[in-house]
This record gives sequence, structure tokens and C-alpha cells, in this order.
Amino acid sequence: MGYKVAVVGATGNVGREMLATLAGREFPVDEVVALASERSVGKEVSFGEDEVLKCQDLAKFDFKGFDIGLFSPGAKVSAVHAPRAAKAGCIVIDNTSHFRMDPEIPLVVPEVNPDAIAGYTKRNIIANPNCSTIQMVVALKPLHDLARIKRVVVATYQSVSGGGKEAMDELYNQTRAIYMAGPIVKNKFPKQIAFNAIPQIDVFMEDGSTKEEWKMKVETKKILDPDIEVVATCVRVPVFVGHSEAINLEFENPISVEEAFEALQSAPGVILEDRREPGGYITPVECVGDDATFVSRVRIDTTVPHGLSLWVVSDNLRKGAALNAIQIAEHLAENYL
Repeated sequence: MGYKVAVVGATGNVGREMLATLAGREFPVDEVVALASERSVGKEVSFGEDEVLKCQDLAKFDFKGFDIGLFSPGAKVSAVHAPRAAKAGCIVIDNTSHFRMDPEIPLVVPEVNPDAIAGYTKRNIIANPNCSTIQMVVALKPLHDLARIKRVVVATYQSVSGGGKEAMDELYNQTRAIYMAGPIVKNKFPKQIAFNAIPQIDVFMEDGSTKEEWKMKVETKKILDPDIEVVATCVRVPVFVGHSEAINLEFENPISVEEAFEALQSAPGVILEDRREPGGYITPVECVGDDATFVSRVRIDTTVPHGLSLWVVSDNLRKGAALNAIQIAEHLAENYL
């Protein structure tokens, strides 16, 4: 028996990846529809290698009879249409920021807190975390289980695909302009992104943090442990796909590199690639198209009693968005539907 699935925001980077992941993982579907804004009606998107879907108008679509809605249309659109779908009986898995911190809506990374999925019955909505949070908590979960993390200090190196197609186009166009001695045009980013690093993702908050940095803090607490303290510096870098994170951890209990290696090697969704030689680590270019969260550069931090530093890389469009949503859907299908 298959399910009826609606993919909302189907023409965007994440929407297309959701369709590809649904097909690639052979999620049991009887029907898949692609939904987008009115201006995208009739636009064609691929579902697997052989099937092409024509986008329908989200505003006019009736979700009655559909089992699962995979939403990635932007927070303002989800705020309107996700509750409408949920009310019609469609379980919404929302990739936007709108519902993440709602106490009645579970925020789920299946490798970390799959039991939270059961809470979907309150509102018929499940939230997908921020891409940078997802890969971090996948890597932290086995270490937290081993020695209890007290504090996380993280610096992110986030690819432009996290800002959508316009952001990817801006990096491409600026890079081309530099080589061709043309004008640098800035639309999506506040400063030049080509050959640069921008220490701002999302808007600034009163305390000087950006909203992206705040998301990593509060989402980690909700998903992993409310007692963990998190401070983040989130940076946009001129990489098309793949987020990287330099993470420093302080634990309550002693932990060795050998113990960390063993825990990471057996953790779901994690691949440990850590050889102490040139090239013995994973970079964002190498993670593209892969489902895993890669961990490298694991080493002791001697500046605190029980400290560890590591490097974490993942494809932000897959595990950081589409794959995580499909994994939630798989758990729903296996355990709840």
C-alpha cells in the first residue's frame, strides 16, 4: 500500500531534492503532486528518472485524502497553508522555520530524537530543524550519550545553497564577473560573496547574534538536551553546496579520542573519516549527494577539563533538509500510519 504525498515548494532547491529523495529511497507512494505558487503553475519538475510532474497551484489545492505533505515554500507560506493541510488530515513535515519552536510541534532529527515524532498528533505538523543544526546534532548525539555535553562552541562555514537558487546564482555571477573584469552585483547578500566570507546569516537580534546563530542554540536544546549551552558564529562562504562546522565541546565526564571514535563509528547517519595526514578529512565538495554526516579532525582540547574538537560536514540540501524530512516520513509510515 502506498501513500499520497504532496510536495510543497516543488520548484525550489529543497523541493526538487525532496522529490529526488522520495524517488531514490523508493518511498511507497500511490500518488505524488508538486505544488508551488501561482506563477509556477504548469512548470515541470522531475520525480525520479522517468516521471515528470506539472506544478499545481498551492493556494487552490485541496489536501483532503493526502497522507503526507512535505513543505519547503518559505516560512510565511507555510504559516498559511501547513495548518490548512493539517486540518484536512494531511500530516505536514515542514522544512521552514515557522513551527520549529512551537512547544506543541515536535522538532525531529530521526537519528537523534525519533520518539518525538509521536507528538505530531497534537497539531498534525512535524518541524524539520535548520540545516546547520541537523548535521551538528547528528554528530553530537553519540558523544552526548557517552560523556554528556555541557557546552558547544561552533563556527559554521555555510554554502550559498542554503539561501536558495538566487544565492547560488549570485555566487556564480560574481565569480564570473571577477574573472571577466565585470561589475560585482549584490542582491541576495549584504557584501560580495565570491572569494569572501560573510559573518551574517539571517537578521541581527538585540544581543548581536544573528537569527541563524539563535536557531542553532534553541533548536539544539529542544532536540538534544535543554541543559546544553550553545554559542554559534554562522558564516556564509563561497561554496555552492555543503555546510561545514568547526565544533568545540566541553563534557561533564572524561572522554578520550578513542572512545569518541568508537561512538561515532557506530552512530547512525555518521561516517568518521579521520586520518592524520594531508587530505585525511572530508570537505564540502566531497559530501555533495551523500546522505551521511561526516566527522573528521577529532582531537582533545586541553584548555578545558573534558574537551574535544571536531570538524563536521554534510550536504545541506540532503541531510540538512530533504533527506531528514523523508526519514521522518519513513518513520511515520513504519510506526504510526
